[in-house]
Amino acid sequence: MSHGDEGDADRVRAHVLVSGRVQGVFFRATTRDEAREAGVDGWVRNLADGRVEAVFEGARSAVESMVEFCGEGPPAARVEDVAVEYGGPEGETGFAVRR
Repeated sequence: MSHGDEGDADRVRAHVLVSGRVQGVFFRATTRDEAREAGVDGWVRNLADGRVEAVFEGARSAVESMVEFCGEGPPAARVEDVAVEYGGPEGETGFAVRR
């Protein structure tokens, strides 16, 4: 727990792996836009095996909304599975698309 900063006390981290038709459908760009709008920090990237990997850090409700978004994805995506692990924040700042 941090001292005197209530905003940090409720921060969580979610590590997400999304499978299905999730590459080449603007998944990363849409995730970035959604995360910035939600005030969530972290990153998103394509994996060589066709999945998308993302990390979200922020208030629990905002992070959970991003995990829910990953279950839907952008209109052209067909999400088959979302695997998520929650943990303590590691200090992500801003949201980036990684390559």
